[in-house]
Amino acid sequence: MTDHAENRPLTAVLHPSADDDAADHGGTTVPLVLVHGFPVDHRMWDETVAELTGPSLAVDLPGFGDAPDAAGEPSVEALADALAAALDARGVHRAVVAGMSMGGYVALALAERRPELVAGLALVDTKTVADAPAARDNRLRIAGEAEAGGTVDPVRGMSETMLGETSRRTRRDLVETVAGWIGAQRPASVAWAQRAMAARPDRTAVLEAYEGPVTVVVGTEDELTPVEDAEHTLAHTSAASDAALVLAPDAGHLAPLEAPEHVAGALERLRARVLQG
Repeated sequence: MTDHAENRPLTAVLHPSADDDAADHGGTTVPLVLVHGFPVDHRMWDETVAELTGPSLAVDLPGFGDAPDAAGEPSVEALADALAAALDARGVHRAVVAGMSMGGYVALALAERRPELVAGLALVDTKTVADAPAARDNRLRIAGEAEAGGTVDPVRGMSETMLGETSRRTRRDLVETVAGWIGAQRPASVAWAQRAMAARPDRTAVLEAYEGPVTVVVGTEDELTPVEDAEHTLAHTSAASDAALVLAPDAGHLAPLEAPEHVAGALERLRARVLQG
């Protein structure tokens, strides 16, 4: 018997901000599309959204938050296609796409597969290169453990490592918040996403070819994709993108949560550059 669930399209869920009341903004603005990292969901953007002055759509990727489970062969490309389908369904034809960590991998895949959608690109605490063999093997190990045990325990420790040293020392409430988000995810989705990220290719060439405005954001205390990774990303942007690097002070891998005013400011400046055309 054919398992139809394995063949169904993946679904992403969009969470509009209060001021995103129409899909077609008449050219006066473009929405910010905010793509979360692993292993959390759209809520990681809440503090940044509160600082924004224009419309935004925070995404739950397939298998996370309010989105239905992912199925089929795990791939970042499938996540990008699901996001594109959700934007198409809402009538969004151009957007500034901001991806954090895993969300950055999805944003780059979207820029490759549907470049007309991506009017501007923000890469937040992420990187363009594929995993080194040891990192890939570690992802596959975690996926196997999460799936076999039916638990998110293999990634619970990320509630500490995703945050910067300053946050871990002075803002323990954030550790508890992130732990709650991780605990709310589905073990099967954790496994699926890890396998998808392990299989992703190097997309440095995609960034080099992208000519829309680019902003690279990184927390100064990011231990997972440190400032050096952001500098590598910046070095591989095209001259046409007029790329900017923004350092979020006292923030780790979750800069949109830890330094929302800095991240929101960077995203609004990127939106302004897109509108100035």
